[in-house]
This record gives sequence, structure tokens and C-alpha cells, in this order.
Amino acid sequence: MITEYQQRLRERYVAAPVLPAPEPWRPVPDRRTPIGGLLGIGFAVHPDRGHDLVMVVSSAGHGLFDAVTGERIARDRDPDFDTSTPDAHPDLACPGLGPIAGAPVRIAGLFGGGLHRTTPDGWTLDVVSPEWPRDRVVLSVDGGAHEGPPGGSWWHVFHSDYSELRAAGFSPSGRTLAVATSSDLTLWTRPGLEFGD
Repeated sequence: MITEYQQRLRERYVAAPVLPAPEPWRPVPDRRTPIGGLLGIGFAVHPDRGHDLVMVVSSAGHGLFDAVTGERIARDRDPDFDTSTPDAHPDLACPGLGPIAGAPVRIAGLFGGGLHRTTPDGWTLDVVSPEWPRDRVVLSVDGGAHEGPPGGSWWHVFHSDYSELRAAGFSPSGRTLAVATSSDLTLWTRPGLEFGD
């Protein structure tokens, strides 16, 4: 049995259409990148450019993507067996590749772990499952209250109705929003933040 409040909440999420993320968020070009057998993702920072990178761990190896352009900048189809999945490391990490070669990257996904659910300037991300196992990703500026109609202070930005959700969250910088399913990676980005303002 669910309460009347829970039923209303469920109906609100079921009825909410998938909406584009609001300004200043923008989809990364080719934002839905197919990646079969995706196990998890993690974030790193490009050592020269200073912007977000997304590392993907899949059953077909490791990949590193530029979170601003969506470009794959490094690929390892045959990572070392002992470090090919994050469960082999106590911090759920895999060694980086390309410009972050050797640096450990914590991976969230099938083996556990998690990504940031808030940004320093107040954006919040929630995963709701009113029709489990089909998860919905909700972006909000109201601290996760999701009051009022969708498109006001909260947006249903992703509906995982075709693959299993692996991870969803923000980069530590708060400039990238990523959603990973067992079959693809979807990214949004926004301009840089000046913390402390």
C-alpha cells in the first residue's frame, strides 16, 4: 500500500514529459553516445585545458570523452585485466588513459559508487522510479522539492525506458551533467563557474 501523497507524487512523475534542460545547460553535440555494455563512468579534469573529462568503463574496454565537445579522446580496448573494472580497487577506481594516463578515476555504476547530486550553485539531480525499473532523471533548482509543474523549477530531462540506468550526476566542477545507461552516455554542459561569488 502506498499513501495518497505517494500516489500523487508518482502520478506527477509519470505525467511529466521529457523536457530539454534549461539555460545555462546545453546538450553536448551527439550527446547520446552509444556504448554497449557500459558498466560505469567517472570524471576527471584535463590537465592542460582544465575542463571536465568523462571516463567510461564498458565490457569492451575504457574510453575517455571530452565533456564539452563529446569527442572521444582516448580508447583502450584491452585494459589490464586486474584493473579493467572498478571492483578490483577499494575506491572503485580504474587507471586513467590518454591525458590522464595512470591517474586513478573513481567509477560509479554497476559495481556501486556515486556521482555528485548537487552543484555548488544549487542545481540538484534526482533519480525517480515511479514505474520501476524505468528510471527518470530530474534536474531542479528547488533543492529537489519538485514543486509546481515541470518546466518551472524542475525538469524531467532523461527517461531510461530502453536500458538500465548505471549512473547519473554532476562532475565535481558542476559544469557537466552525465547520465549513463547500460547502452549509452548522455551529456549536458554549461559555462564555467566562479566559486565564491
